Amino acid sequence: MKIALGSDHAGYERKKEIVGLLTEMGHKVADMGTHSEESVDYPDFAARVAKAVSKHQADRGILICGSGIGMSIAANKVPGIRAAVCWSPKVAKLASEHNQANVLCLPARLLSMMVSTKIVKAWISTPFGGGRHQRRIQKISKLELASCSKRKS
Repeated sequence: MKIALGSDHAGYERKKEIVGLLTEMGHKVADMGTHSEESVDYPDFAARVAKAVSKHQADRGILICGSGIGMSIAANKVPGIRAAVCWSPKVAKLASEHNQANVLCLPARLLSMMVSTKIVKAWISTPFGGGRHQRRIQKISKLELASCSKRKS
């Protein structure tokens, strides 16, 4: 699997660790920055990763910032993205299985690397459940399309 990975300054160190984890797991990683702990604006990196996933240049994306919240808000503005902030392996599993989350957002300031590792593994290894969940994903897509149509009017 090809995974686009991005962070702001607060998630930089964790991102480096996650790159190693993903590589060790056999995944291809597209590191979309940032590349230091110098202060940056998280929407820039959320957009890079979300667009790569939306355009099918990556299968999935992982974003890391202090709380995970800003990254998820920004990534979810890109059509076709379902970004979920996950703080436990169970939540990550449900995000994949029920919500077909294609972008995982991690809160670097709130989780240890050990917990982050478990979350990443749970999210990657859990397939989408389909069935009743597919109907709900379709409804989310309709909301997205309606929103995009209204903006163009």
